[in-house]
This record gives sequence, structure tokens and C-alpha cells, in this order.
Amino acid sequence: MSNPVSWFEIIGTDAIKLQKFYGDVFNWKLSPPMPEMGNYSTLDNEGRGINGGIGGGGEEDGGGSRVTIYIEVDDPQAYLDKVTQAGGKTLMPVTHVMEGVTIAMFADPEGHVIGLLQAIPS
Repeated sequence: MSNPVSWFEIIGTDAIKLQKFYGDVFNWKLSPPMPEMGNYSTLDNEGRGINGGIGGGGEEDGGGSRVTIYIEVDDPQAYLDKVTQAGGKTLMPVTHVMEGVTIAMFADPEGHVIGLLQAIPS
């Protein structure tokens, strides 16, 4: 697959509560919360399934609760341009979130929030 789903996020108003919930229910191992990123924690998937994170809603993405999948792409802006041409809407422009990771978000014609992820392999 040329553009696989490679990340998911579960975002809510109480990141710590969500992390405890998913940790308790599914025995997920999560990194310590990063306060500077809305108490975001990343999942240690132990090499199975896709990677992801759980955190709090931030101003940059409208806050509130959502579940988002991220599709890996080589050029997020080029894909945002395709999204617009196909009837979607940019929700978050191309944004560098940490070293080696760039994301963007869009809504499809039905309003589903989807992320684009460009990660530089380590």
C-alpha cells in the first residue's frame, strides 16, 4: 500500500482519564504524559498494529473529543491540495509537531477528520 494508515489518535477533554481507561481495559503501555502537548502519551504497540497516541484537545485542532487516523504521505501539502480539489476542507495546515514529524488535518466531504503524517524514518 503506497499510503498506509500509520498512526491514530484518541483525543478528549481529560487526557489522563482516557489514558487510564485504555491502559486498564486493553493493558496498553503508554509513555508518560507530555504536558506541553496536552498531556499527550504515545502507545508502545510492541511491534503489533499501528502506532498511536492519547491526549487532550488543543486549540490548534478545535479542542473537544475525536478519534483520528493518520495516513502516511510524502508531501502533506500536495495531498491537502488534492483534498481541496476533491471536495474536502483543510482543518490544520501543514504543521511540524516535533523533530522529524509533520502533520496536517482535513475533513472529507462527509465531515470525517483525517490526518496526514509525514515522518522522517529514524
